[in-house]
Amino acid sequence: MKLKFTKCHGSGNDFLLIDEEELDYSFTDKDRQNLAIALCDRSSGIGADGILFVLPSEKADAKMRIFNADGSEASMCGNGLRCVGRYVCERLGKNHIVVETMKADLHVQKSEPIFGDIPTYTVEISPVLFQLDALPMNIDKEQLMNEKIPQLSDQLMFSAVAVPNPHLISMVDTEHLFTNEQKQIAEYVNGPNDLFPDGVNVSFVKPLEKGTIYVRTYERGVGFTNACGTAMSASTLITCLLGYNEKESEIQVYNPGGKVRCAVHQKSNGDYYMDLIGNATYLYHAEIDLDVKKPETFTWIHKTEFEEQQQYEELEQHAKDYLSQFLKVEI
Repeated sequence: MKLKFTKCHGSGNDFLLIDEEELDYSFTDKDRQNLAIALCDRSSGIGADGILFVLPSEKADAKMRIFNADGSEASMCGNGLRCVGRYVCERLGKNHIVVETMKADLHVQKSEPIFGDIPTYTVEISPVLFQLDALPMNIDKEQLMNEKIPQLSDQLMFSAVAVPNPHLISMVDTEHLFTNEQKQIAEYVNGPNDLFPDGVNVSFVKPLEKGTIYVRTYERGVGFTNACGTAMSASTLITCLLGYNEKESEIQVYNPGGKVRCAVHQKSNGDYYMDLIGNATYLYHAEIDLDVKKPETFTWIHKTEFEEQQQYEELEQHAKDYLSQFLKVEI
């Protein structure tokens, strides 16, 4: 079959976007899994952190499903939602839409550029769940907020939250950012273990100055990524709850792939949700020929490049210059 897609990224977290509705594709979940494993492979495929599938929705403007590079399906993806949001907004000629995801229908709107003229979108991150059975996490507690987990570290403190993707977050000093500690912890909790039977995203967070943080994430099903949208949102929330930052104000969130802005909001019933504000950058449109049952063997038909990446690289350089002042190393 001939398969059309758009290569795109949010904060350097890159995806292949496939519109099943507009192009009248009809994939099974096994097809989607196989496509993700084959096409996202950076050594033999096209290379990406995952595939964003855009489908029709009976209750929203569109439905998004995200399959990670290892073939697993994520319940949400904040960086991916910005890319899907841009695509659907442009297709429908709207500046505000609602996208159905696995756990919630989320608002997306076109926003003022985060840097230069970079296409920028604000996406809603919710629901926020602190109950450990929502991750799930198996310890004798209902919630975990800035506490030690002896099995993981005798020094670090951890907080756990689902947004709805599960996240384990630790506030760290600069020295902890550049050791193997995060990798060792993340590989343990995403392998056979008694704490997190379904795995968990692991983020180390370094407060830089009031209203500014740095987040590095090992993403479940992917590994270390340039950025993880739900992790940056969850990390911002935790910094507000621990007193590093303030709710209802935009926080600058730097990451290895650039930066975004996040704002934490609290509803009248006490529930939280976050705004994640960042780029949705197109790299190229392409068409390939493949057998969906054997997608590892494909041939290129054509590829049309965009010119948007150059300006994003200027944002990346801005982020690196800023971070070098605080972390004293090159990111």
